[in-house]
Amino acid sequence: MTQPYRTLATFGALLGTFGLALQLWFSIQMTLDKGGTVLGGVWLYLGFYTILTNILVAKVLSSAAIGPRNAILRFYLRPGVQTATAMSIAIVSLIYNFMLRQLWHPTGWLLTADVIVHDIMPPLYVLYWWFAVPKAVLRWWQVLVWQSYPAGYFFYVMLRGAIAGWYPYPFLDVKTLGYAQVLVDAIAVLLAFIAVGLLLVALGRRQARRQAATQTTPA
Repeated sequence: MTQPYRTLATFGALLGTFGLALQLWFSIQMTLDKGGTVLGGVWLYLGFYTILTNILVAKVLSSAAIGPRNAILRFYLRPGVQTATAMSIAIVSLIYNFMLRQLWHPTGWLLTADVIVHDIMPPLYVLYWWFAVPKAVLRWWQVLVWQSYPAGYFFYVMLRGAIAGWYPYPFLDVKTLGYAQVLVDAIAVLLAFIAVGLLLVALGRRQARRQAATQTTPA
């Protein structure tokens, strides 16, 4: 990775970690204000796909900033993993801006945290993905493998909800909608994931072909 992209990765990792830390602080504080515990605040924090995906983004960017020094860092630097991360963080932004933004109106530092995780990190990471991630090895079938993450989150949320009675997003709220409607909603979201994943593979493979053609063209 060239130095400009490593600098971008470092900046993104630091900014993303700052936004996550702010979100964690507010999650704990709001839980304490309601008579809960610190652990309850952390548990609430870890219920949101936005948070889990921004943690994944921070891990990928941190790995890019540090370099492939061990097996864990090399895993996060795999083109497939980095592209799956781009798919997930893009969906975070799309769902928030089209379905959830109007449901609440944060202010102050909470607004800062909200803007970082929903509005800044998604395009910043996709920008990093476009310029820094090698894409010649991307394959169409990988898109289906990448769905294991959102599918796993869905089952995680259903299990949490069955135990605690709390669901992080309105379209997954079994208490209000029932399991049948939530399943329909989940399938619709999964199709959006697949569509974005296919788009990223198509763009990535096209970029790789153009780069290969440029490198083989005589001066």
